[in-house]
Amino acid sequence: MIIPQASCTDINEPGLIPFKVAQQLILEAVNSLEDKQKIAIEKARSRCLAEDIISPFNVPTHTNSAVDGYALHSADLPEAGENNTLTIQATVLAGDIYNEACKTKHCIRIMTGAAVPAGLDTVIMQEHCERKDNIINIDARHKAGQNVRQAGEDIAAGSIVLRKGKYLCPADIGLLASLGMTEISVKRPLRVAIASTGNEVCPISQPLAAGQLYDSNRYSLLAALDRPGIELINLGIIKDNQNNLLRTFNEAADYADVIISSGGVSVGEADFTKAALSSDGQINFWKVAVKPGRPIAFGKIKQCDFFGLPGNPVAVLVTFYQFVLPALEKKLGITDKPIAPIIKAVSLEDIRKRVGRTEIQRGIVSQSNSGEWQVKTTGKQGSGILSSMSQANAFIILGDEQSSVKTGDYVEVQLFS
Repeated sequence: MIIPQASCTDINEPGLIPFKVAQQLILEAVNSLEDKQKIAIEKARSRCLAEDIISPFNVPTHTNSAVDGYALHSADLPEAGENNTLTIQATVLAGDIYNEACKTKHCIRIMTGAAVPAGLDTVIMQEHCERKDNIINIDARHKAGQNVRQAGEDIAAGSIVLRKGKYLCPADIGLLASLGMTEISVKRPLRVAIASTGNEVCPISQPLAAGQLYDSNRYSLLAALDRPGIELINLGIIKDNQNNLLRTFNEAADYADVIISSGGVSVGEADFTKAALSSDGQINFWKVAVKPGRPIAFGKIKQCDFFGLPGNPVAVLVTFYQFVLPALEKKLGITDKPIAPIIKAVSLEDIRKRVGRTEIQRGIVSQSNSGEWQVKTTGKQGSGILSSMSQANAFIILGDEQSSVKTGDYVEVQLFS
């Protein structure tokens, strides 16, 4: 009688780590970078802020008009049911300062953004009054203080504008510029080394030999990590040789903060990555109850965090986004960033699912005519079908306790953007 060994088809395989537990264990194990650097703000998009930004002055710096119109004393507003006429004393453009006192029953013609002269507290929009020559006529619809932006109402001097850990977006860069800041302190780039492993993996610059396949995994990872806060180290293709793997990883660990390899972490006779890591590093775990992506090794080589991802192209991307990217963001110190939301969507088809592991399918999310979110799979979900990732705009997340889905059931979807 043949006794089968544990395999990726087993739901209750010994040593399997639950999906969410694996995510948490990784985040608990990685440490944030302490190193920082000064850079020009025009280079700061998508970097992690290393220090709080304190406003050096009020924004706006002066009380100003929110509209084109007429600034006046609120005491000159008419009573209910009445009209008042006011004489235009002067005109103030944006950038001008008018220092003379405005007389009673007079007003100042003012443009949007212009400083409101001292003593005046209300602005009437030009479309809400009648003007003839140098006189305006206003009715009783107006309120004291309207259309006036107070100094510091957006940002008060001395207040924290952006906090340490902010993932800087274009609006943040504009905000920094509005404060007159030319340089800021950000976390230094995270150094990430990427390798593909396997004798069957061929560089895309060479013709394929019998039994070979092109190296798509490394290019998927290089593209996923092509961002300002990351310095990429391309280790190329490492052949299936334990000593060669170990030497390459050890050399990379002297410089990199993180090493990401694909392939060689299963149970095959030529799967040397896990063995190399075991001999001269530390393995925290290497099997997770997730499909695709069961064989994923996480550990350390020297002080460098190591992720050994599966060899199948879809499994590489799924495990990267679910396990690796959150860890990289923690290492960068990012605590505040735009999120890719998880929402509920109606399934447009039946989806087979076994209880006991998380399954992450590739989906296409759209909206019905009524505005309801809906999702369908991209078709065949094999871990080698990379087109299923290319066609998708979301992951369909089917948790451990989720069973098969029927058409019309709600499922969780994680949008790519």
